[in-house]
Amino acid sequence: MKMALFFPELFLLLSCLVIFLLTLGKMRSSTVRNITAALSIIAFLICAGSLRLEGDLFFKAYRIDLFSQLFKLAITGGVALLLLFSRELKGIEETIRAEYYLFLLLSALGLVMLVSSVELLSIFVALELSSYALYLLVPMRDDHSGLREQMEAGIKYILFGVVATGIMLFGMSYLFGLTGTTYLSELIPAMNQVIGTPAAIVGIALVMGGFFFKLGLFPFHFWLPDVYQGASNETTAFIASVPKLGAVALLIRVATLAAPSAATLVNLLMILAVCSMFYGNLIALVQKDIKRMLAFSGIAHAGFVILGIITLKDTGFASAIYYITGYMLMNLACFLVICNVSVKGENLAISDLTGLYKRAPLLAFTLAVGMFALAGIPPFVGFMGKFMLLAGALKEGYLTLVILAAINTAIAIYYYLSVVRVSYCTDPEERPALTVAPLTQVISIVLVLIIIIMGVMPAPVVDIATAAVRGIM
Repeated sequence: MKMALFFPELFLLLSCLVIFLLTLGKMRSSTVRNITAALSIIAFLICAGSLRLEGDLFFKAYRIDLFSQLFKLAITGGVALLLLFSRELKGIEETIRAEYYLFLLLSALGLVMLVSSVELLSIFVALELSSYALYLLVPMRDDHSGLREQMEAGIKYILFGVVATGIMLFGMSYLFGLTGTTYLSELIPAMNQVIGTPAAIVGIALVMGGFFFKLGLFPFHFWLPDVYQGASNETTAFIASVPKLGAVALLIRVATLAAPSAATLVNLLMILAVCSMFYGNLIALVQKDIKRMLAFSGIAHAGFVILGIITLKDTGFASAIYYITGYMLMNLACFLVICNVSVKGENLAISDLTGLYKRAPLLAFTLAVGMFALAGIPPFVGFMGKFMLLAGALKEGYLTLVILAAINTAIAIYYYLSVVRVSYCTDPEERPALTVAPLTQVISIVLVLIIIIMGVMPAPVVDIATAAVRGIM
């Protein structure tokens, strides 16, 4: 029975070992690609089958519950979709593609372990496993065109990551010093006794700093635009979507330490949320490179997720889970288009999407759905997610914050719709038509349908997210 609890992680670890063995030979990259995609799909199915399992492992440092299993399902689902639509890996040199898949799965394994970790040291180990595998993916971009910005991006990523890790560890030492334990189950009642003290506030804030780095929240956002631009399109698609699930899961677990009330911490999160939204949206307005635009957009969306965290209630946490899951799908839809329009794996300017509706109608429609959803236009998942976050914050009395968030939504509509305008309201001029693989077309349709269905019928996802959150509070 204990083996069944850890089966998703064991399968991912076994998958990493299989890919590692493949790197030792001279197997064709297409074969490695197909094996990795198949393993990712099986991992997703295993997570779906273990959704209702519950139990503890490793001296109760590792918790299997609905909360962790729900995030594992979303993480493995995101990885599977990414591997399916980025099959050619145009931006990665062919001789190291097997190693690329290995590090990608290792990062996914770290994230899967992260959402089940309920002890500070196990959280740290899982976070570093995910992070260091990801650090290696960025400089693996092909430099066939003399492109070297991936090296700068990789250096910035790891340096900022090390600083964020140090800050998080310092905060963990505060929490351990105050409570004498590293287990979250014991930290929660102990923190309730000292939550109003400066040391407790500082400790929780510093620990959250490590998670803010993963989420790309102000002021831990500086790495985001350069890494998005310097990494390959496939790597950026992963960084922009899947790790943010792990960050939100950890933020919710740590936020339960401060529940039901911690005015100082809430005020701090409100300030960071407002700064993230305004900074991200205003800078995104002037971007010409679509990946940099999505990077600054991601900073703004991180601010929106915090609207659910500051409520310190199950409904707010559930809204945050719903929103970040939808955000992953919206980003994957946009990067599906970017990966297929980019013929040689190069970065795309927004102008490169000129006349996309004639060159590849399905890609243009997928991009439009992704952008409309990110902008918060109904009936897509982005609208419903923003609505629930704003409604939850308003219910808790954060009227000023809701007004500022609504203003930011209006700002964001401009640059999202400008991308759709370029795709649909301009002629392709002399740009060639694009050929889209049948599997990519299927994945595109699946993403569009999920984005619409989750927006029209949010109740199933919200209900299971609410049940999951109540299980950890």
